[in-house]
Amino acid sequence: MRQVVEYLASQELGGRFPATAGDTLASDYLAGQLRRLHLKPVVKGKKQKGYFQDFSFGKTEQITSHNIIAVLPGKDKHLKHEYILVGAHYDHLGLGGKESGSRRPDTLGVHPGADDNASGDAVILALARHFKKAKMPRSIIFAFFGAEEQGIVGSKSFVEWMKQEDARRINLPADLKGIVAMVNLDMVGRMRDSSLSVSGTGTSTQFQAIAEQAAAQTGLHIRCTPDGYGPSDQASFVAADIPVFYLTTGGHMEYHTPDDVPSTLNYDGMQQTLAFTEELVARLASLPEAPDFINVPSCQQMSHAKFKVTLGLMPDVTGASTTPGVRADIVVAGKPAHAAGMRSGDIIVEIDGKPVKDIQEYMERLSELQAGTTIPVKVLRGDETIILQVHLNTPEP
Repeated sequence: MRQVVEYLASQELGGRFPATAGDTLASDYLAGQLRRLHLKPVVKGKKQKGYFQDFSFGKTEQITSHNIIAVLPGKDKHLKHEYILVGAHYDHLGLGGKESGSRRPDTLGVHPGADDNASGDAVILALARHFKKAKMPRSIIFAFFGAEEQGIVGSKSFVEWMKQEDARRINLPADLKGIVAMVNLDMVGRMRDSSLSVSGTGTSTQFQAIAEQAAAQTGLHIRCTPDGYGPSDQASFVAADIPVFYLTTGGHMEYHTPDDVPSTLNYDGMQQTLAFTEELVARLASLPEAPDFINVPSCQQMSHAKFKVTLGLMPDVTGASTTPGVRADIVVAGKPAHAAGMRSGDIIVEIDGKPVKDIQEYMERLSELQAGTTIPVKVLRGDETIILQVHLNTPEP
């Protein structure tokens, strides 16, 4: 997995922006890896191009990129007609810039995207090698989506492609209904305290138990979120009534910057994520009946609300802390929390005299506050309890 990350996040690939030379090198590399495993292509064609599902996008100028997809047929004569899709996006921000989504928009330079999302790609290839040897009753689709950073374009394209008739399509289900579950890995390279965020556990009646069983088997601490929405490729599938899992180890200071490089990743943690995902996919692929689908309303609505204030930090979404509260994963320099003395790693347990036990209460507390005021924020720092006076600013647009 380290070798995969080091190649995809190398300077040579230039940040893997769609339709660039780096995008071509990345897609050729991934297709080559799938071909070496003798997995089935999905488009009639010669050699590696059989793994390419092309798509175009863009408002003023059309850009062409690819999804890289392969299939491992199941061994059960009935269940092999049902498919589990395991995916990760392989694109990133290229050289950054003002319109790229870079957190350093004024800095032009290669954004390697080691965690985002070479880490997920490396785990997918490792899963493909594993399941090639341990064939499952159901068939498994391995997918690397392009143009995720442009608005999950690649996965949306794949979903629409599966809804349409296409004589070139091979080794896939007849239509989208044949995909009975989707597992997405996005930013799984920075595990802390053996903790993993697992979203989508409410999208099927069986998914919470499956996730908990896989965690117990592999010794991971998981933070479960029922809905399957969120800013990554699983959203394309849950919108099509397919139950999903979305796995991530969460944000960090190097996210969407030139500093997201291979040396910053936790490769032992990636091995833990791999073991967990092997258990998860094996259980999905062996269920006696296809999982049902539940349309769970997004519990992330508040995170997209236009808050009147901001603390200027990135909260932990994995639930890695063993105590009630929300850990401040990243405290941004110059912002209100930093100015008040908060440090990355502090655990917020109280805002303006009201308790904060989890991420949802944290978002609720923010929604209650007014700009221009100064409020007390109680944090835990090791064995010490500290009350900080935070002056609240209006959020940036």
